Amino acid sequence: MARDLGMLVLRLAGFYLAIGHGWGKIVGLSMGQSRFAEGVANLGFPLPVLFAWAAALAECAGGIAVALGVFTRWAAVFAGATMLVAAFLQHHAFARFLSWVGAAPATEDQLKAWGNPEMAILYLLVFVAAALLGPGRFSIDARFKRT
Repeated sequence: MARDLGMLVLRLAGFYLAIGHGWGKIVGLSMGQSRFAEGVANLGFPLPVLFAWAAALAECAGGIAVALGVFTRWAAVFAGATMLVAAFLQHHAFARFLSWVGAAPATEDQLKAWGNPEMAILYLLVFVAAALLGPGRFSIDARFKRT
């Protein structure tokens, strides 16, 4: 029972990802007012608009699916992959770590330009846990025996 409640609480982080991050990207992309596709292009992805939409949908739809516990493992994989890219390509988490331990110094300007990877890493860990552990008993997947 405690594990299932814990998974429910963990999965609810998906709602914040969906509403706090994914929904805004979808709205911006659909109105043609988003710089998100430009950011995806700067990361070197081919077809940046397509990949921007894929990332926005993985965050929004994937976050909602994880929160509700529907197709949880697959949704967590897609949302987690998006967070992996955000943390390590966009926010340079590994380079930040190397700078922090003194192995590869980064300037203050670089650190500022990279932004903070903490939220992306936190979401990544939540989605890895959901993918590995499954949705728990308090989920739509459990109701339909898809855990």
